[in-house]
Amino acid sequence: MFATEPSPSKPRVVVAMSGGVDSSVAAYLLDRDGYDVIGVTMRLWTADDPEVTPDHQGCCSIDDIEDARRVCQTVGVPHYVMDVQREFREHVMGYFIAEYQRGRTPHPCIACNDRIKFDFLMKRAQSMDAAFVATGHYARIGLGGRTGERELLRGVDAGKDQSYVLFGLSQEQLGHVLLPVGGYTKAEIRALAAEGGLHLADKADSQEICFIPQGDYREFLGKHLVSRPGDFVDAAGSVLGRHEGIERFTVGQRRGLGVASNDKLFVTAVEPQTARVVLGPASDLLRRGVRVGDVRYVGGAPSGRTPVTAKIRYNGRDMPAVLEPAGAVATLWFDEPQRAITPGQAAVFYDGDRVLGGGFIDGPVPEPALSD
Repeated sequence: MFATEPSPSKPRVVVAMSGGVDSSVAAYLLDRDGYDVIGVTMRLWTADDPEVTPDHQGCCSIDDIEDARRVCQTVGVPHYVMDVQREFREHVMGYFIAEYQRGRTPHPCIACNDRIKFDFLMKRAQSMDAAFVATGHYARIGLGGRTGERELLRGVDAGKDQSYVLFGLSQEQLGHVLLPVGGYTKAEIRALAAEGGLHLADKADSQEICFIPQGDYREFLGKHLVSRPGDFVDAAGSVLGRHEGIERFTVGQRRGLGVASNDKLFVTAVEPQTARVVLGPASDLLRRGVRVGDVRYVGGAPSGRTPVTAKIRYNGRDMPAVLEPAGAVATLWFDEPQRAITPGQAAVFYDGDRVLGGGFIDGPVPEPALSD
């Protein structure tokens, strides 16, 4: 199940505990297997933080910290709280705001994994003499058969698989990460929580962005950036109306446009340079080609055009495509047109259950012209 075989004395592992059932069971399983477990909850907020509403129920709330503490008490392992408010604001919230300013749609969980869990926390774990950092992600780590490199694999529960948000893990990081829940289904994890006497076995999963627990990202952005009003236009550039700011729109959006039309209109592009939002019919959202930037590969880039399956959104299905790698960029050509290719979201490439790599969508690619 783990990336490396533990030593006979079982090394120390820091478990990132959000106060949810998955990370709690990760701590329980590792302790049961003989690891020297330390539970760590990262404090993203303080009680007097102006961002926090009195009914805040997002990930890592005060109640979540207490739940993590109780789990560690039940398991019999130490629990610490680390203050990461400054790092979280800079690398997650700051990224979130900046991407919307650029007319893109960010994925803050990927930023949190890259910069908080597997960067900041991993460095802190080293100072605690821990060999590993563990999380409650539904994914697995294995060893490649021919080359021996570490592989990032889907979780066995297809409905909970989170390999999509972990594509940025490097070989070095994979050597120091444990993902103990990835080999189980969600139902099995809840059963293990009950078996271990954990009080939160039936606790509901958090569904919202942790720093926007009420789900209204537009209200959040309104507090942190100056809106850039502009025109709604059609594909030919004809003005259809005015909007209050490009940060209010994402590719594929239909609701909240406020444009009178006899046809169903969707956002087909957001142009930050001109502050224009392009509207069009659903057919204008379909594209086969996707340009991907900031590409990272788990075990090295493929050599040349490679058949893959790929996902262009977290809750989407991966679909057959051809990957054309070119250094830190790549192009995906899907067998069938994909709807609403959204700049800022991740595109992740798979070979069966194995994650090859991924990057961030820059936009659709026009179909190549047919030669005579």
